[in-house]
Amino acid sequence: MIKREMYLKKIRDSYNSELIKIIVGVRRSGKSVLMLQIIDELKEKGVKEDHIIYINFEDYDYTDYTNPKMFNKYVKDKIKDEEKYYLFFDEIQNVEDFEKVINSFRATMNVSIFITGSNSKVLSGDLATYLAGRYISIRMMPFTFSEYLELQQSQGINKNKEDAFMEYVEWGGMPQIYNSASVQERKMYLRDLYNTVILKDIVERNSIKDVNLLNRVIQFIMENIGGVISANSITKFLKSDNVTTSVDTILNYIEYINNSMIVSKASRYNIRGKSVMALLEKYYLVDLGLLQLKSTPIEKKVGGRLENIVYNELIARGYDVYIGKTENGEIDFVVDNFGERFYIQVADYLSSDEVIEREFGAYKNVADNFPKYVITMDKINYSKDGIIHKNIIDWLLEK
Repeated sequence: MIKREMYLKKIRDSYNSELIKIIVGVRRSGKSVLMLQIIDELKEKGVKEDHIIYINFEDYDYTDYTNPKMFNKYVKDKIKDEEKYYLFFDEIQNVEDFEKVINSFRATMNVSIFITGSNSKVLSGDLATYLAGRYISIRMMPFTFSEYLELQQSQGINKNKEDAFMEYVEWGGMPQIYNSASVQERKMYLRDLYNTVILKDIVERNSIKDVNLLNRVIQFIMENIGGVISANSITKFLKSDNVTTSVDTILNYIEYINNSMIVSKASRYNIRGKSVMALLEKYYLVDLGLLQLKSTPIEKKVGGRLENIVYNELIARGYDVYIGKTENGEIDFVVDNFGERFYIQVADYLSSDEVIEREFGAYKNVADNFPKYVITMDKINYSKDGIIHKNIIDWLLEK
């Protein structure tokens, strides 16, 4: 397994901090491995092994400790002196009232705490209340393209970048998917991942009765990655297929799906009014490999897939990402980096003057001086009028 340096460098300065370190991400994106890599670095720095406490709450051996009182007692019994202890809790959402226990550890003991969760609600509700201003959070994604290349090289595989990129577009970046070259084994792995997310993070957590309806909503999102999706549009589609449901039910299902982190919601940003708009959102898959599980053959809309890859890359780099609303149209992405902003348009190829005008012309009504990019698969540089054109592979491999 490669070292996830993109995430380690975000958290390394906080190893000894009192701030709670929270790592969230879809299942099997590498959160547990990242924890073990942090533990290895602590040991290299001289931290004693008996001052590191690690619990994986998906491990059956720790089932009893999903009870908050048992969890609290187990950890306190492990602490023998006044030196700093390092606490690692994997899939913390399985512990009832974990927020209270974590806050108690933070407030009463000399500890540095690291937790992971496979549900975005780990960062909401009671945890935000108890730990307001006392935590840092990191969203962990499957492998970026540069990490995928690093993995391939570590396995002695040296494809040219274009062939490697097309494999990445097709199979995504789940860390374990490339342990096998078998199409059948890869699909079985992705199916198992999908079923685990559906069962544990959506159905069981939200007591969903109609699993078939849930699957149909997810399939609709897969079919429309990068497109505007609303509860109304899904309800109308299902009605045309003789499935009757309510808008409220679909709204709830979309929220549950989003919380499972199998998809991400990108809200609209009114560039002129400088405000986030709570309507007409777009949704992106956390990993394009999941399109292999589409119940019916899906058209390979390269532009939509590239847009999804760019979105995931931006999230992995730690940016806030929105859909840009202009006076007469939209821009694919408005990207915020602590107040510094830049814009991105994504297309497959600038294949004609009309396409060039459409992609570069999207910035016509954007009067500010923030950087503006057009990202495509073209190898020729079409930059003009201060708008920077980038080849997507080159852009993905930039540091």
